[in-house]
Amino acid sequence: MSDELNPAVPDSATAEGPETESEETVKQRKNGLYPGVSDELAENMKSGWADTELRDLKPIEQAGHTARRRAALSARFPGERLVVPAGNLKTRSNDTEYPFRASVEYAYLTGDQTEDGVLVLEPKGDGHEATIYLLPRSDRENGEFWLSGQGELWVGRRHSLTESEALYGIPASDVRELADTLREATGPVRVVRGHDAGIEAALTDKVTAERDEELRVFLSEARLVKDEFEIGELQKAVDSTVRGFEDVVKVLDKAEATSERYIEGTFFLRARVEGNDVGYGSICAAGPHACTLHWVRNDGPVRSGDLLLLDAGVETHTLYTADVTRTLPVNGTYSEIQKKIYEAVYDAQEAGIAAVKPGAKYRDFHDAAQRVLAERLVEWGLVEGPVERVLELGLQRRWTLHGTGHMLGMDVHDCAAARTETYVDGVLEPGMVLTVEPGLYFQADDLTVPQEYRGIGVRIEDDILVTEDGNRNLSDGLPRRSADVEAWMASLTG
Repeated sequence: MSDELNPAVPDSATAEGPETESEETVKQRKNGLYPGVSDELAENMKSGWADTELRDLKPIEQAGHTARRRAALSARFPGERLVVPAGNLKTRSNDTEYPFRASVEYAYLTGDQTEDGVLVLEPKGDGHEATIYLLPRSDRENGEFWLSGQGELWVGRRHSLTESEALYGIPASDVRELADTLREATGPVRVVRGHDAGIEAALTDKVTAERDEELRVFLSEARLVKDEFEIGELQKAVDSTVRGFEDVVKVLDKAEATSERYIEGTFFLRARVEGNDVGYGSICAAGPHACTLHWVRNDGPVRSGDLLLLDAGVETHTLYTADVTRTLPVNGTYSEIQKKIYEAVYDAQEAGIAAVKPGAKYRDFHDAAQRVLAERLVEWGLVEGPVERVLELGLQRRWTLHGTGHMLGMDVHDCAAARTETYVDGVLEPGMVLTVEPGLYFQADDLTVPQEYRGIGVRIEDDILVTEDGNRNLSDGLPRRSADVEAWMASLTG
């Protein structure tokens, strides 16, 4: 990684306010090899560059959908200024940053994914006028394009404001002027918090936590029912995820020779080739690690005779993620006890999926799956019945641990800020997408179960779309029955 120059660039949204182009300075790295820039070189770098403005750009595919979403937001908060930031780069260490991912609220309303962007809806007449505030293209006059660590020659070309207007169908302005504008603003304002400290500082005397939370809740609930574009993107994410699982099965011998990291890396390759990234940290849990719900260290051994619990999802370029889990026998064949536990979880998932339909209570699929698991635990003599007592006291949770599913979308746990009455206590509607993912986990040190159970963890998870007449399993490209899983693995490993 080159380190000759990586000067600091003024943050477009600092609490002190943005610097104008004339005030911007390019700061020298403390231990850079070049002491500075000569006047002659600075002048030379200003000219001799071709016009690279992109013309005749078409709107992004979801532009019509994002416009409808902004209209719904406008209707909910008439007469109020609404501010939705994308967020800023976050430092990983020293002068390196994490890959940027725009806030879900911002991407949902604009389709844009660039750092420092801010969507502002200004009250106008009976509605609002939307403006997207962005960093313009790197400046050639002050040298920012080649001297700044975030300049065009360092991290790549940004769209011009004109290009952005064409892509997103929203008037675009320079974000470096926004903080001052917001400080001078009058009238009611709401902001989505937690993404841009500078923007929040500019509004500190104009907003309240309660009003801002109402904005966040509305945008979370707006995503409960997916439109056709979103459903298509989720299907793309799932299809890529299916191929990623196939990739993993093909290299299980290499994982045995190394560790769970080989599985993680194999799936990540598919996610980066076909999508934006993984939608969350991949859980590549072999052996007793499968009993740790979010095992993302992925540094353990992969052994023949053990199970591999793989919980992973590809995130599309538009930031929609899959969330799929399969529990696979590393050697291709389930042992008797592994199959016994696996089939109990499969039966529970079948009951849960069957309960997903329009008009059903959201909790129904969870209750259905938990009942099956409780019945098996009683049948196996692991917990004293009757089943109703077990469910009433939640005794099955020693081995089931977690809820049976969640909403899915641009966040893996989507719509998390929605009101309880519209989510967990709500009713399923066509267009909702949720996971159904029961599991049984027998910890290696659990002395309440026979030795043969200990260290076995099984989860099966699929992404389910609520349809007009029932449901559709978006991830049915992966087998679920134990015999089908074994046959599928055999076909992939030859």
